[in-house]
This record gives sequence, structure tokens and C-alpha cells, in this order.
Amino acid sequence: MQKKISAANSAKALSGELQQRFAGLELLALAVLALGEDGKICYANPAAEDMLESSARVLRQLSLPELFANGAQLEEICRQARLQLFADMRQDFTLLRQGKAALHVHVTVTAQDSQTPVLIELRENVQQIRQDREERMLDQSQANKELIRNLAHEIKNPLGGIRGAAQLLELELPERQLKELREYTQVIIKEADRLQTLVDRLLAPHKRPHIVGDVNIHEVCERVRSLILAEFPFGLEIKRDYDLSIPEFRGDQEQLIQTVLNIAHNGAQALSERIAQGEGVLIFKTRVARQVTLAKQRYKLALDLHIIDNGPGIPEHIRDRMFFPLVSGREGGSGLGLTLAQTFVQQHQGSIECESEPGRTDFRILIPLP
Repeated sequence: MQKKISAANSAKALSGELQQRFAGLELLALAVLALGEDGKICYANPAAEDMLESSARVLRQLSLPELFANGAQLEEICRQARLQLFADMRQDFTLLRQGKAALHVHVTVTAQDSQTPVLIELRENVQQIRQDREERMLDQSQANKELIRNLAHEIKNPLGGIRGAAQLLELELPERQLKELREYTQVIIKEADRLQTLVDRLLAPHKRPHIVGDVNIHEVCERVRSLILAEFPFGLEIKRDYDLSIPEFRGDQEQLIQTVLNIAHNGAQALSERIAQGEGVLIFKTRVARQVTLAKQRYKLALDLHIIDNGPGIPEHIRDRMFFPLVSGREGGSGLGLTLAQTFVQQHQGSIECESEPGRTDFRILIPLP
């Protein structure tokens, strides 16, 4: 019993000594782990506890392979650090989190002194996360396109038959019944026409030729701005925040106008209450992004276009599905505006994403620049 108490007291003393030694790391937002001479975790700052979702006491009982998908490789790097074979090394690893999706992190291993030979810094790898999200969206979009094309063609042929049959039926109706039954044949014809229009809109991005020319993104924004203000002349302010150094690039100007118009028009409609109060705001913001990966390809420069509104935000239940066809957050909406916008942007080798919260919705469009 006396030995157990002595061991516990020693552990507490060591823990207190480490806390005092690493006091400067306690306030850091950067996650930091320290390894002892035995290669095991002896210290974790609060940021590391948050990232790994475990207390420092629990972490001291875990090995690196239990925390990282490729932990054996990280253990070997830390062993080399203890031997002072390098000053620091940087590498990407995958952090395992029980019950949650794995997290990509950028790890810096730094060789220290004999008391705590190794420090491990962990940063969330935002670029990798974004790239994975883009790949998922691209795969999803491709699947949606195939589904839409096949479904639209399957619907189109029977629709023509239904409409034609209704017209023939109307011609064959006896004169005495024509007046009272014509109402029903007209319902069939009109609904068939409505569905035909919907199918044509679904197929529109795939049927229309891609007309390439020199595009000035600010001309696109100004065109959309004038169209939106013509429809909402009162209560809506459209602010410009342009980087006029952005060069022209090759693209389909009409497609890009339609893309920006669809997003801006959705934003203006979501602002109906604020517009009624004279407080509606849309912002068109252009910047240049550097070293961007789009569709698994690296570009030195990319157009970074933001369309921002101060509306109520996109309902949470559709945020993950808002680019799917026929998904709309507005009663009476077709749910095709964002689907078309995504298709047009992807035809320019770009990507489109959105961050939304009450009071601010930001659609971001990235397109490669020459």
C-alpha cells in the first residue's frame, strides 16, 4: 500500500513539474503533445485535449498507433527525433476519433532535450479536408448528372404520348360532352407541358453548346447587379468589393452570368423580410486565390468570387443537399438554380461551396485563372 501511495505521489509530482515546465503551452490554440524518454505521451495541452477529445490523463495511457491511422510511422519519426537525427520534421497524418470521422492533421515533430525529447504539434489540415470535400461533391455531381439525363429521357417520351392522347381524346369527344369534359383533357395537356418544361430545364446544361470567349468577371457581376436591382429596386443594396487586377480568362460568359444570377437571385428572395425593412444587403466580392487545388489539379492562380447576403441563412436540413436537383429551401422553388450553377462552374474546371449561418450566407466560386 505504501508503495502504491509513493508511486501515485511521484506521478503527481511529475505531472505538476510538467505542467509548470510547459505552462507557456497552456494558452496556445495549437495542439501540442510531449513525449518522454520512453516514447510515450507525458503531456498534452488543452488544445490537444480538445482536438483528440480526451483528457491529458487518458492520453498518457495511449500509444501513438492508437491515436493515428499511420501511428507506427509517426512512432518511428519520434524515435529518430529522440536520437537527435533531425531538428524537426513535418508530415501529414490521419487522426482517429472514436465515433467520428477521421481528421487529417499536419504534424510537426521537434527534437528537444533529454527530459522531454520530443514535441508533436498538430494542425488541422484544412487544404486536405477541402480537397476531400471537393472530390465528394464532384463525384456526387457526376452521379446526379447521369441520373438526371437518364431520368429526363425516360420521362420525355411517355410525356409526348400522354399529351398527344389527350389531344386526340378531346377531338373525339361528342359535341354535347365537349364543354364539360374538355376541362379534364386541358388539365392533362397543361400538366404534360409543365413537366416537359421541367425536363427541358434539367437537360439544358447538357444540350447547350459551351461558347468560350474572354470573360471579365466584373462585367458579369455588373450585369447581374443591374438585373437584380431592376427586380428589387427598393430596400436592397448591392455592394461591390472588387479586385480590379483580376485578369480576363477563357470561359462561357452567358453561363457565368446565369451562375451568378441564380445565386444572387436566391439570396435576394431569401432577403424578402429585410428588403421590406430596407435592410437587405448583397455583396459581390472578387479576389485572387493562390496555389489552389481544383478537381485534383493544382493552379497557381484562381478567381475567388464571393456572393454574400445578410439573410436568415440556408435551413440546416438542406445544407448538405442544396446542390442536388429539385431540392429547394423556398416554397414554390424549382430546386434547379444551384444545380445549374454548380454544373456551369464545374464546366469551367472550378468549384462552388457555401458557408451559411443566420445573418450571413457566403457562396464562394473558384475558377482557374491563366
